[in-house]
Amino acid sequence: MAEIRVEQLHKAFADFVAVQDSSFTVRDGEFFCLLGPSGCGKTTTLRMIAGLELPTAGRIFLGNEDVTFKRASQRDIAFVFQLFALYPHLNVRRNIAFPLVSQGMLRSDIDKRVGEAARILRITQLLDSSVSGLSSGDRQRVALGRAIVREPLAFMMDEPLGALDSEFRELMCRELRGLHDRLKATTVYVTHDQMEAMAMADTIAIMNRGVIEQLGAPQEVYDRPASVFVADFIGAPAMNFIPFAGSYAAGAREVSISGARVAVPPLAEGVTERALLCGVRPEHVRFDDASALRAEVVGTEYLGHSQIVTLTTAVGSTLRAKVGVQVSAQRGERVGLAFDARAVSLFDEPSGRALVLDREAAHG
Repeated sequence: MAEIRVEQLHKAFADFVAVQDSSFTVRDGEFFCLLGPSGCGKTTTLRMIAGLELPTAGRIFLGNEDVTFKRASQRDIAFVFQLFALYPHLNVRRNIAFPLVSQGMLRSDIDKRVGEAARILRITQLLDSSVSGLSSGDRQRVALGRAIVREPLAFMMDEPLGALDSEFRELMCRELRGLHDRLKATTVYVTHDQMEAMAMADTIAIMNRGVIEQLGAPQEVYDRPASVFVADFIGAPAMNFIPFAGSYAAGAREVSISGARVAVPPLAEGVTERALLCGVRPEHVRFDDASALRAEVVGTEYLGHSQIVTLTTAVGSTLRAKVGVQVSAQRGERVGLAFDARAVSLFDEPSGRALVLDREAAHG
């Protein structure tokens, strides 16, 4: 396996910029996820790494080799697509073996690799079966097997679970991560599904309109989003946003929202007088009768072990609180709200970027 390094990667189609000056490193053996909505540039980035698309500018390194303008066949990368792209006239064994047969490998070596891939993917019993009679999950395993037998430097996966139903997707998420751990494979995985990314990735690059908004571990991008876009895209339900205005200076430990003083982590440095957004995850919103920040309950969603309560504040902001089922929340009831100061994020509203906060000071 090998490290992948991308430097200032740029791709334009006439006047449309699909990928804008992206730089990142996929460590050897890492499961790296490109996450974002449709049209954000994640698949174009993957195709450039794989050699299926040439960049307008920038460089791509596979190991220590510059492969920016090399063909896909010269990069020793295996690609797994959303559509399984299997040969219907070949059985499972011959589908998996196809790339090795094309390379002219000895029959004994082919049989050994196919058998090992089938064992890893738990489809040994299907080797002599027709692919046309397989379930969607088994077809995806066959497609993965065809990639594994090549023993490439890296795997590229473009929405490989997108054609599966939700039950199969959850199962295949676990199996894909387990497969990655067994193979110690360098993997670049594209998805628009945040749950897939959060469940499998070591590192997530969240893309929006061709730009990487944030790069980090799943917990980091969830707990410390770098922008309003990331905070809104990651999380189900998404982060709550409450607008407020006024001067917010370094060292301040609270802000005024709807006439109530709300505790926040102090700003690390500088003073801002711009319009700001206070961001807080639903699980960090709690009911507090003593709080001056009031809201009206407009709906509840029972989840079995918890409930999602939807509320509106006096200034019209809609919030969601994830609370225990023992908490009473009746439609039309007015309740006080409080937030865990250490979990609050603050964003500059015009730019959408997060402010740098001294969260350690919020412990005091």
